[in-house]
Amino acid sequence: MAGILDGERQFHLQITQDDIGKYVILPGDPGRVPKIAARFDGARQVAQNREYNVYTGTLDGERVSAVSTGIGGPSAAIALEELVRCGAHTFIRVGTSGGIDTKVCGGDLILASAAVRGDGTSKEYLPPDYPAVADFEVLSALRNAAAALCDGTPGNAYHIGVVQSKDSFYGETNPESMPIAEYLHARWESYVRCGCLTSEMECATLFSVGAARRVRVGGVITALWNVERTKAGMDDAVCTDTSKAIACAVGALRELIASDRQNGYPGR
Repeated sequence: MAGILDGERQFHLQITQDDIGKYVILPGDPGRVPKIAARFDGARQVAQNREYNVYTGTLDGERVSAVSTGIGGPSAAIALEELVRCGAHTFIRVGTSGGIDTKVCGGDLILASAAVRGDGTSKEYLPPDYPAVADFEVLSALRNAAAALCDGTPGNAYHIGVVQSKDSFYGETNPESMPIAEYLHARWESYVRCGCLTSEMECATLFSVGAARRVRVGGVITALWNVERTKAGMDDAVCTDTSKAIACAVGALRELIASDRQNGYPGR
């Protein structure tokens, strides 16, 4: 008897291998997908189901896609799994976050080199002591793209380092309201002391699934604001514009496409 996961069309994304490119940008917000796709050539929507909005076009002659993952690890893992099943091998998360390290200002770009595995989904993929890290080639391409976009001033700088991934948005923003407030405060303070750059909700999962499935995954994240700067009485702007992060991701994809054409995709 056939099951719901049998067949070429993926159950959640509602796509087949013919619908997507090998290179994919992954925003959380479905509404961000058309903004990304506008930077592709000939992009069109190929599927939309639940939190998953899928557009495909071309970039420098290479077929590429933009696919939303929704909020948090479980839905992000589903998207990445089904895209890998359809043949995609290179992924860049484009997201938003709240700053932790006081050098991060609202509007800055964060290039995640690794992620604290505060999510639950990554535990279904990797042993507890295995790190969630970005692919070095993707991170390098993101760094080059960010350097061309940012001038280093507050709100227009980029930072490379560790981010925190979590499952509870309000556990971060309103920890005092939680029954485990003391634990949440202590954990946050440890991240501050370690120099963790920012807090978000998907990188640890995506990096972990990428490691398990042997595909390349990286992430560029816009800092919306920085609660630690606010607490310290430092200047801090609120930025909800993700266009710079999108430009960074597209620039990185261009570099990766060109490099892969010259050297071949270094499959795992």
